[in-house]
Amino acid sequence: MAKPIVNGIERDLRGRAKVVRLNMLSTVGREVAGAYGVETVPATIVFDGAGGEVYRHEGIPNRKRIVEACRGGAS
Repeated sequence: MAKPIVNGIERDLRGRAKVVRLNMLSTVGREVAGAYGVETVPATIVFDGAGGEVYRHEGIPNRKRIVEACRGGAS
């Protein structure tokens, strides 16, 4: 259910931000989830250019809020 939303986010942010998708069943996915305290999937975390977290949401992503967070808007 989240895939079409994330596809739209990726289109909205093309050239401005990189969308990284991780499979939580993979070793890398589990390691990243543990490192960032992700307990629910889908989960969306937006980082700024310095690697600081600026937005987090667990559950079906909200396209508008994610795009705003990536453009520097309120989270």
